[in-house]
Amino acid sequence: MGEAELKPIGVAPGVRRNVTALALGALLLLVTACSGGGSGGDSAGDPKAPAGGATATADTVASTAVVSIAPNDGADDVATTGTLKVAATGGKLSTVVVKDDKGGAVPGEISADGLGWTPTGHLNTSTQYTVDATATDPAGHESDKHSTFTTVTPKDTFVGYFTPEDGSTVGVGMEVYLRFNRPITDKKAVEDGVKVTASPSVPVAARWNGSQELYIRPAEYWAAGTRVTLDLDLKGVEGAPGVYGKQQKQVHFTIGRRQVSVVDAAKHSMTVYRDNKAVKTISISSGAPEHTTYNGKMVISEKYITTRMNGDTVGFGGEYDIKDVPHAMRLTNSGTFIHGNYWAAPSVFGKSNTSHGCIGMRDTRGAGDASTPAAWFYDSSLVGDVVQVVNSKDKTVQWYNGLNGWNMPWSQWKD
Repeated sequence: MGEAELKPIGVAPGVRRNVTALALGALLLLVTACSGGGSGGDSAGDPKAPAGGATATADTVASTAVVSIAPNDGADDVATTGTLKVAATGGKLSTVVVKDDKGGAVPGEISADGLGWTPTGHLNTSTQYTVDATATDPAGHESDKHSTFTTVTPKDTFVGYFTPEDGSTVGVGMEVYLRFNRPITDKKAVEDGVKVTASPSVPVAARWNGSQELYIRPAEYWAAGTRVTLDLDLKGVEGAPGVYGKQQKQVHFTIGRRQVSVVDAAKHSMTVYRDNKAVKTISISSGAPEHTTYNGKMVISEKYITTRMNGDTVGFGGEYDIKDVPHAMRLTNSGTFIHGNYWAAPSVFGKSNTSHGCIGMRDTRGAGDASTPAAWFYDSSLVGDVVQVVNSKDKTVQWYNGLNGWNMPWSQWKD
């Protein structure tokens, strides 16, 4: 008789394999429990499951939103206008932050549909910018992008010299005038960087004279008390190939009382109207028959207690050189003034026209007598006041000869 077969106590013959299977099943259940699996679920074959078998959450699901930034990351010589753009696909932009290399924020706007962002102004030249943008897909998942770029280095720069001065009070005929120190070829770009607003609001329009002069005015004279603001946003504006602006400035001025003076060259007199009421009539002498005074509306652009007037500077050779003309106020760039006159006999004023085109009033040498008509008019006038000449045997002054755009119809001015 052979050796007896040992069997587990309490286990019926023929069930050993079943015990082994139960033990293996228990081991697999333990492994599954340690791996964080669900109640009987198996994540090993699920392509959406995170590595290690963890359940997917909102923080780990990739966003369908994609952010794109132009120019490319690391770009150099980037144009200051029209180049910077941020866009989103598969979602909408939620935040866009653009800063210069000094930490200054670049203002901009996300479009109404949330698909794009553009700056509201111009970038500066020779500046490194950083862009950080975030987009969100319909499920709320975010996507971020970071980029840097550097703007172009200009070959040259331009500035605009402006009038009137900041903080000044001026007459109702004052035009906003800028003269640029470089010729401008992209006039629209520069004009877009110059904004004039008024309170109370009135429409204004700009007009160029050549490539360096820009004039801005409303349809009619400003109303007394109007507050006017000139915004110069020319930093980074390419006014000509390789020539960029560098101004970012705000200028404020106020319109004073309304004063318009009418000179009748035929009657040798001037009537001063203050707020549409005649306040004084002054005897004058205007241009002689061979040197007549311009007709038209002329605006006082400069005031001098005394100044030198030399015929050589305005094409009259050596016909005159008066070193101390009193109470002088400029009306045109070509040399027309309204001023005091001490060298002519008092009988001239109100009787005859004897000047080289200026408008003269009785005065004393040195401008020290406040009782003279010239002194009264000088003290009563602001830069920006209007002097209108009628009945002179001359043409109307050109609109660009001084601040005299009021001689051009509004319909033509704004075209």
